[in-house]
Amino acid sequence: MEYTITGHTGLTGLLGSPVAHSISPMMHNEAFRQLGLDYVYLCFDVNVENLENAVNGLKTLNVKGFNCTMPVKNRMFELVDEANPAAQIIGAVNTVLNDNGKLIGYNTDGIGYMRAVKDAGHDIIGKKMTLMGAGGAATAVCTQAALDGVAEINVFSLKDAFYPRAEHLIEQINKKTSCKATLYDLEDKNALYDSINSSDILTNGTPVGMAPNVDACIIDNEDVFRSDLIVSDVIYNPEETKLLKIAKSHGCPVFNGLYMLLYQGAEAFKIWTGKEMPVDIIKEKYFTR
Repeated sequence: MEYTITGHTGLTGLLGSPVAHSISPMMHNEAFRQLGLDYVYLCFDVNVENLENAVNGLKTLNVKGFNCTMPVKNRMFELVDEANPAAQIIGAVNTVLNDNGKLIGYNTDGIGYMRAVKDAGHDIIGKKMTLMGAGGAATAVCTQAALDGVAEINVFSLKDAFYPRAEHLIEQINKKTSCKATLYDLEDKNALYDSINSSDILTNGTPVGMAPNVDACIIDNEDVFRSDLIVSDVIYNPEETKLLKIAKSHGCPVFNGLYMLLYQGAEAFKIWTGKEMPVDIIKEKYFTR
């Protein structure tokens, strides 16, 4: 159908810096077109220092909602009027709904990951996860997995300046969900491999293996890979990290972070419009495994 911007067109978009590379405008605008919705999605290069001014401006313009990406997710959490349970635990917002001037914050990254798990044909509810990393993506994965009913999560994080944040995350998950979460030093390889041996899924939530450093991999003992261990990576560039290549060679079912990106966007789309994104069409047009 013809897609025309009108005087009634609802504005949505992405705030962060940089944002010019984002696939989100193509994904959302195609979904709007497919469903005949009078919305448009644009990118706005906004940093932490001018985020509040930008948000106030968008609120005044009565935008329908917007996404946030790095580096403004944590600051956005401080600016919303209320936040959903995942965003409260994570302390970061990636999706905002403008409800008649009331800004409601969500974090859909973890929802995207959990939908990607199902998309790959797996059910990890009631099971055990080993998660490498405690940054933004890993925190979202950990939180949503716990909220959805993953029974046990062992998180491995570097003991750097962000380690106290990881400790707080684990404390909140144990306090607010039924999941048993434990934090370990990522450099403790014995603990890491013991955890993997008793886990149903291993997830890399770190940037290790991301382009251009495609030869990097945290796991240096291939004996931990067994055919019934699901191995996933939040990275989607390259499509197959060294971790996934090695795991695949040992018969492990694997998947990358590409559909996590798709499904977190689909959840934001539903929050703004009340409609399901036509993900099969968007997959075919913009996403490949």
